[in-house]
Amino acid sequence: MRIEEKYRDLSKGQKRVAEYVLDNYDKAVFLTAARLGEVVGVSESTVVRFATQLGYKGYPEFQKALEELVRNRLNSIQRMKVTYGRISQSQILETVLQSDIEKIKQTLNGIDHSAFNQAIDTILNARKIYVLGIRSCAPLAAFMSFYLNLLCDNVIAVNTNSSSEIFEQLIRIGEEDVIIGISFPRYSQRTLKALEFASKRKAKIITLTDSVHSPINIYSSCNLIARSDMASIVDSLVAPLSVVNALIVALCMKKQEEVIGTLETLEQIWGEYQVYSGDELNRIEDNSEV
Repeated sequence: MRIEEKYRDLSKGQKRVAEYVLDNYDKAVFLTAARLGEVVGVSESTVVRFATQLGYKGYPEFQKALEELVRNRLNSIQRMKVTYGRISQSQILETVLQSDIEKIKQTLNGIDHSAFNQAIDTILNARKIYVLGIRSCAPLAAFMSFYLNLLCDNVIAVNTNSSSEIFEQLIRIGEEDVIIGISFPRYSQRTLKALEFASKRKAKIITLTDSVHSPINIYSSCNLIARSDMASIVDSLVAPLSVVNALIVALCMKKQEEVIGTLETLEQIWGEYQVYSGDELNRIEDNSEV
């Protein structure tokens, strides 16, 4: 860690900042330079010089590096304490929505467009498409699987109730297939092991995660990075969902004629079997008149 390596070269005030960060990283990560200086008892400029002394261009870059470091270390209790400590009851709606907006902006600014295009081509050329997301990532995987199934006839949504079931469903995965692994802090060990298994079978691997340092990227040559909110008991996965939406739309554009044909067939089925509420309401009204 840079702080430990550079500690001897720091000034007295900078050492106080370093000691606070090392002892309270879960709190320091959310503090501005001015606020950190106030807590430690030094000036804001001392905090900024501390960051540059460590080799960062400024305090924002240091704070980003600290966020990456602690992202997977906070447990649910720590997340709750941090959240309650920085949001008042009257500001919850505005703070949470604004945070989600910022995460989408950060994702848009940082995402690798070549990796995004590579993911599209890989999915289109795959024999089978496996989609895997565990725990809080399961809804993302289910959402992606639902729409991929409308576009392709080779989609397998991996059931994740147990580790053994995961491997049983991946038993036939091979080099002509692709698996899309979705994992955000706290990273799932089962997802990691499943991708390791797929890698050994030489399958192509696409990952959707929060950082280039995410452990699941070890097995992937196509990494889609979407920012998530780590400082809450509820994982905010709004930005990752936006990336999933973009993938689905891009695939639709590539397969326009097939998608139109599928949707026309589905519309007939939905109407015939009264899938949506309009038909159900009409049926209720007809029954009431009788």
